[in-house]
Amino acid sequence: MDYAQSKTIDTAKLDALVGRVVSDLSAGYGGVMVSLGHRLGLYKAMAGKGPLTSREVAGRTGCAERYVREWLGSQVAGGYVTYHAISGTYELTPEQALVLADEDSPVFIPNAWSVPASMWADEEKAVQAFRTGAGIPWGDHDGRLYCGVAAFYRNAYKASLVPEWLPALDGVTEKLGNGAKVADVGCGHGHSTVLMAGAFPASTFHGFDNHEKSVIEARTVAIEAGVEDRTTFATARADDYPGGGYDLICFFDCLHDMGNPQAAAEHAARSLAPGGTVMLVEPFANDRVEDNISPVGRLYYAASTTICCAHAISDGGHTVLGAQAGEARLADIFRKAGFTHFRRALQTPFNLILEARL
Repeated sequence: MDYAQSKTIDTAKLDALVGRVVSDLSAGYGGVMVSLGHRLGLYKAMAGKGPLTSREVAGRTGCAERYVREWLGSQVAGGYVTYHAISGTYELTPEQALVLADEDSPVFIPNAWSVPASMWADEEKAVQAFRTGAGIPWGDHDGRLYCGVAAFYRNAYKASLVPEWLPALDGVTEKLGNGAKVADVGCGHGHSTVLMAGAFPASTFHGFDNHEKSVIEARTVAIEAGVEDRTTFATARADDYPGGGYDLICFFDCLHDMGNPQAAAEHAARSLAPGGTVMLVEPFANDRVEDNISPVGRLYYAASTTICCAHAISDGGHTVLGAQAGEARLADIFRKAGFTHFRRALQTPFNLILEARL
């Protein structure tokens, strides 16, 4: 049966939906262009240089002009580069440069496109996971996932972790300043660990992750930052990392990926020093699906489908939170682990910063 003939179609709603789908498709194509612009140095060649011709951009990057000219057209059409019709030149404004050329900017976005690229590369694994119910371990994904996630979060953490998030916790910065013992659970490439170590030289920081390649990279990141004397990194699970007496235990965007977050919270309770604090940073989410209808919610649900839930299922799947768990579900896990204090210390459009104490 022709579905379009079986029901009355609201043409306005249909047109709006088709328009959104085309816009999304355009964005997907645009992501490839952003990645090329980043890898080829096209954005950096334009940053702060004023209006340039396509030949000048090509000359600055050693690229073929005809390809560069077409690429510039895609950037103009997407609003990522400004075009001056009278002179036939292209310009990267200061705002565009912050997003596309400045790798230290908190809003630098090109690296983030490595994540959907990895999702496409792993599509067949996702198809099989849907059909079988099996999980996909973090380490089994396309390599672009790890670099994309690490680079994307590095800048966000650099802008907010030390100046905003830690001070929002009760008494934590004072302890760190005086000398505290910190565990960074699920540390990945160690950017969060290294940022804290750089800001609080009197404290010691111990990063743990069950992905060995990430742990190796974290050690390199610490050496490059000059904080290897007060950081250690080890391969360990969130429910069995060694040591105790931690004044601060951090979970940065990782608890929802774990197959047994309850066990992770219980291990944190056993590992805390008296008066210690758990800092839980999770993707921003409201508690109900109908309250997460937004571009950010859509992004997180999509990533959660093929990455977060997939890993949690591979990790035992006792509780598969997903990236849109919401504060209420997270609070329940920590209450069951024996924590008596749980509060939202801060929020951003992308994260919830939560504090738990025994």
